[in-house]
Amino acid sequence: MAAYILAIDQGTTSSRALLVRRDGTIAALAQEELPQHFPTSGEVEQEAEDIWNTVLACCRAVLRQAGAGASDIAAIGITNQRETTLVWERATGRAIHRAIVWQDRRTADTCARLEGEGHGALVRARTGLLIDPYFSATKIAHILDKVPGARARAEKGELAFGTVDSFLLFRLTGGRVHATDATNASRTMLFDIHTGAWDDELLALFGVPRALLPEVRDCAAEFGATDPELFGAPIPVRGMAGDQQAAMVGQACFQPGMVKSTYGTGCFALLNTGETPVASRHRLITTIAYQIDGRRTYALEGSIFVAGAAVQWLRDGLKIISHAAESDRLAAEADEGQDVILVPAFVGLGAPYWRPQVRGALFGLTRATGPAELARAALEAVCFQTCDLIDAMHADWPGQGGATVLRVDGGMTRSDFTMQRLADLLGAAVDRPAEAEATVLGAAYLAGLQCGFFPPPDIFAQGWRLERRFVPAMPAQVRAARLAAWRSAVGCLIGRD
Repeated sequence: MAAYILAIDQGTTSSRALLVRRDGTIAALAQEELPQHFPTSGEVEQEAEDIWNTVLACCRAVLRQAGAGASDIAAIGITNQRETTLVWERATGRAIHRAIVWQDRRTADTCARLEGEGHGALVRARTGLLIDPYFSATKIAHILDKVPGARARAEKGELAFGTVDSFLLFRLTGGRVHATDATNASRTMLFDIHTGAWDDELLALFGVPRALLPEVRDCAAEFGATDPELFGAPIPVRGMAGDQQAAMVGQACFQPGMVKSTYGTGCFALLNTGETPVASRHRLITTIAYQIDGRRTYALEGSIFVAGAAVQWLRDGLKIISHAAESDRLAAEADEGQDVILVPAFVGLGAPYWRPQVRGALFGLTRATGPAELARAALEAVCFQTCDLIDAMHADWPGQGGATVLRVDGGMTRSDFTMQRLADLLGAAVDRPAEAEATVLGAAYLAGLQCGFFPPPDIFAQGWRLERRFVPAMPAQVRAARLAAWRSAVGCLIGRD
């Protein structure tokens, strides 16, 4: 009997592969950094071959670590950085342009034009999304218009589009399967989340040929099998979900009203709203949380572009820390009498503001401001932005959306300072799970659910375990003052945009 699920976690800054046992624990892990390219301000790219090669190397590495072969793997589950856009040749699997990453803002003017022409209501009604360069549609059109002959080749069916999950699946299966899942499809601005199908009117609006598009399947489904040459024998691919939806599954947020927030390069909070999509009145996204057995579960989502990236800025930009973990200690030493506020709009502001042209700023600097205060400001900025998202969720789903507990995961959750400050500023409990790899666990679970390796969702949810609960300790008046300072700083930036 197969002992493991092979989970692929292809993220923004690294690729990972993990072997997951039946009890949800990790048997082996391999990780490789993924190079980033920044052609100009606001542009973020990756080489498609770097994505593929790092994933393949990590998969082979975990098999070696565990002394496992293809027969030991029940299935592969894939989770991925969402919205990142690739267009490749069907005949060769080679991308015709670097991947345009979700953080990329190069199509902001196109999005502003489309919004100005009055198309926002249509996009919102069909997709649950705002017209924004964050999503895939305008990225696809940009590639087709920039690469000579690409649009004509796309019309002929010679090219394929996919988010990272779809690209990896194509390469893993030797080009035999061009498919995606409902969660990734819902992030393209081309997919009707109510009918569960690509939308011809949106395809025409954004100038995307239907011939480019992958087939859309459930998150737990049969996605084909790997090329035998990759791992010595075929391994079935049976699960797929965008990273934030996978984290929601891994956190066992299966009941309406449950909220999870993941802190990686960015921060993403999702509120399960059940089988009915909730239209946001506060500039959140309505998205598909997961689709199992043909039934869609929806979520309200708030996306923050800069979370862990602010810590990377402290390390690589300001060089005031050598390792990310140092930010926790440094922030704890900060002078609480200084109200230094960082608005980390390095690539614009995400939800609930959606201002792609805004750039970051520091407020409240004095001669006494030093590395400790800057570290605290960077970590607090993540907490402030989470508060904005949770407040918007409360307003969009009154009486139900205001969860009293937030389940958290991702690299930043290892910072006790950040998690305590988050609880303080939210005025609500923050639960950190015993298993920190929620995204990977979600991808593994979906694949394992499809083949009987893991139990149904209600039983799986019973196995969720708490590592630590952070409870609010900040006086109410201090909390109110800190939140007011944050909102004033954001208001200053937006007023100048």
